[in-house]
Amino acid sequence: MLKIWYYGGTEYMNDAPAYFDNVYEDEWIEDAFVKEMIQDVDHSAVISAHIIESPVLGAITPKDLSGGVKVLILMLKDDSFVYNLSNCGNNCAKWVLKIAESKDLTVYLQHIIRFEGTFEIQIMNTGKIVRNPTEYVDGLLEAEAMQDEG
Repeated sequence: MLKIWYYGGTEYMNDAPAYFDNVYEDEWIEDAFVKEMIQDVDHSAVISAHIIESPVLGAITPKDLSGGVKVLILMLKDDSFVYNLSNCGNNCAKWVLKIAESKDLTVYLQHIIRFEGTFEIQIMNTGKIVRNPTEYVDGLLEAEAMQDEG
């Protein structure tokens, strides 16, 4: 299940993309699920653990991936921290939900990211579970109001 802290309530990794650059492992990049995320979010193809073909940048290394993909990979592979989902754009939303299908995933968020369809997300500030985009936005606004009051 995906659990979101919105604007407070927990400590989180401040600079996950920089952290990724120092800890990622070749095996992470070679994982089929990770390759699919990289293709979808960055429109880039993994050639090997050290070479990724970007349509914009040409041959790049994993350190040159977008911050969003780096955070997704960390959420999947490294449970050391609560990661700041605010490093991710809307193009990462479906991947966050897919990762959360396979494990409990707690993240920190400072903006509304667009989750679509039906899902199960717990807003940690309030404890409420939301199951669709309308409930999700309402839940985040309620959590934000609590932060403003407290």
